[in-house]
Amino acid sequence: MRGAELDLSARIASMKRNIARSLLAVACLLPLIAFGQPYPSKPIKFIVPYPPGGNTDIVGRTFAQKLSERLGQPIVIENRGGAAGSIGMAVAAKSPADGYTLVIGDLGSLVIAALSNPALSYKPQTDFAPISLVTAVSIVVTVNPKSPDTTFEELLARAKANPGKLTYGTSGAGSPGHLAMEMLRAMTKTEMVNVPYKGGALAVTDLLGGQIDLVVDGSAFAQVKGGKLKALAVTGPRLPALPDVPGIGESVKGYEFTNWWGILSPAGTPPEAIKRINDELTLIAGLPEIKDRLTGLGLAAQASTPQQFANHLKSETEKVDKIVKSANIKFE
Repeated sequence: MRGAELDLSARIASMKRNIARSLLAVACLLPLIAFGQPYPSKPIKFIVPYPPGGNTDIVGRTFAQKLSERLGQPIVIENRGGAAGSIGMAVAAKSPADGYTLVIGDLGSLVIAALSNPALSYKPQTDFAPISLVTAVSIVVTVNPKSPDTTFEELLARAKANPGKLTYGTSGAGSPGHLAMEMLRAMTKTEMVNVPYKGGALAVTDLLGGQIDLVVDGSAFAQVKGGKLKALAVTGPRLPALPDVPGIGESVKGYEFTNWWGILSPAGTPPEAIKRINDELTLIAGLPEIKDRLTGLGLAAQASTPQQFANHLKSETEKVDKIVKSANIKFE
């Protein structure tokens, strides 16, 4: 009996050793299994650095919804508004670079913010990995229907004949509309006076009331579509929603100024994650339903490679910096 007990004990001990070895092998294998999982394998956080309801939020949600469907993973929208987009962008820049944080940036948060605040807590060109541009918009130049000007050329001629007399409303000093007009001033030597408002809607109200001569801001688009304001030109390419309204560049050679949006991730994000997201965004931007939705907002869907987005960010920063220095713009 004693021998049988010893034999049983030895077999139990051997089984325990084998189980321990098996558990150790599984433990060692788990990271490899996780690493080998196709991207993405869990929900993705999508930061929108502005409050709900604005164009950035609408564009972000439009692409995020389709991206979620394509990736087969939930995409959780996180609105982090404040400081003209800077708060949300800073949060994104400090997030893990694992492919599970995305952020939508625009001209304001990726270019103007850095020029207006040298102490900005993030560096747009080094703290992010650009993935793709997703949409752009030409800013509409609008006048009251009672305006004597029926074309942009007539408006420009009247401004040249009356330097410093015509007033244009924008959503603030250093806003895209203000920058667009300062670029026009530099190229045409035409002097008009910027009237900065705390939001484009207020500028539109005063234009409707006849207090100012024109408005250069995206907020005017709805009033143009509603027939309450007259669009004379757009600052970039013609808009799909306003095909008969010419671009300023059609009469002022070399002129173009647009606002735009793109999707990025924290710098250091794995290349395979960037490629997967870029591939899907390129496909989504070409969907008729996406194009139609953005056209209804006065926007134009687009796509780019990560490198094209990085080059665009660099060139836009140089262009805006030149405008700011030339016009000696003091940001609010």
